[in-house]
Amino acid sequence: MDEQIKIILIIIISVSIFGLLVFVFVRNYIKNKINYYLELKHKNKNLK
Repeated sequence: MDEQIKIILIIIISVSIFGLLVFVFVRNYIKNKINYYLELKHKNKNLK
């Protein structure tokens, strides 16, 4: 029984860490894209 609990906990922790890493990477990617397009829009506004 102890081995099963240990395996389940390892799986849960691994999935949690993987999900957290994916969340951080996706958040940074979207943040960079939004900043890029806002900067582009700001530059176009100044040119007019």
